[in-house]
Amino acid sequence: MVVDVGYRVGHIVRVLAACTMFGVLVLGHSARADTCKKLLATGNPEYAPYLWRDTQEPSKLIGANADLMQLLAQELGIPIEVRYVGTWARVQEEARIGRIDLIAGAFFTQARLDYMDYFHPPFQGTRSVVWSAAAKPVPFKAWDDLRGLHGLTVINNSFGEAFDQYAKANLKITTVPTLEQAIQMLALARADYMIYEEAPGLAYMAKLNISGLKIAATEVSSEALFLTFSHKSPCNTPEMRGRITKAVLKLNKEKAMEKLIEPNIQLWRKQSKS
Repeated sequence: MVVDVGYRVGHIVRVLAACTMFGVLVLGHSARADTCKKLLATGNPEYAPYLWRDTQEPSKLIGANADLMQLLAQELGIPIEVRYVGTWARVQEEARIGRIDLIAGAFFTQARLDYMDYFHPPFQGTRSVVWSAAAKPVPFKAWDDLRGLHGLTVINNSFGEAFDQYAKANLKITTVPTLEQAIQMLALARADYMIYEEAPGLAYMAKLNISGLKIAATEVSSEALFLTFSHKSPCNTPEMRGRITKAVLKLNKEKAMEKLIEPNIQLWRKQSKS
């Protein structure tokens, strides 16, 4: 009987290589799963009553969305830390590179699908509106009414894909790092109008003690707020996405968010006064 030694050796090497690769894949998957002992969430820090920076512990974000993350943590059995990481633009960059796991509140845009997953259904709806000086109001009823005027908003903010595309092609809107800066610039007549969500805008105007601005009756858009998951999060596995989706569905069915908004409006007012 003739034995092809070369064939036998080659076969053994291939089997060992396959076993090694299988072991690496299994270990890699286990390591990825084992790293998910905690989830790190963040969001827009100028978004009261939904999210804002805790005056007592500035590294934390508090608000209705932060409270919702704690209810989500209870459902998952995994702690969720809601941390301040910087401006809204910085938050999105942190999600893009995978330094945070979850964004606790983002509008849907196709561009953001490149770096994060959206959990359905949304957990809250918001109204985006036009703000202008009460002494010189912008007569806004349709998007075309903003042509030729100078607007303001916050960097990387979205007001729905349809309006975002229209604004890019037709409107002059300056973006600034923070909502406070945009409000102060509008109050100083350095722009004709500002676009932002209604509830956070009102909250920050109260904090800044600015009362000379008014909201146009017609909204710019009405958008939904979603929980999102960074593609590069080590916790972003099919199993974890399924668990989070089920938890979000359960919390929505229980109307959890509705119960969290009013207490956080009161907390925001108390912190703003102090």
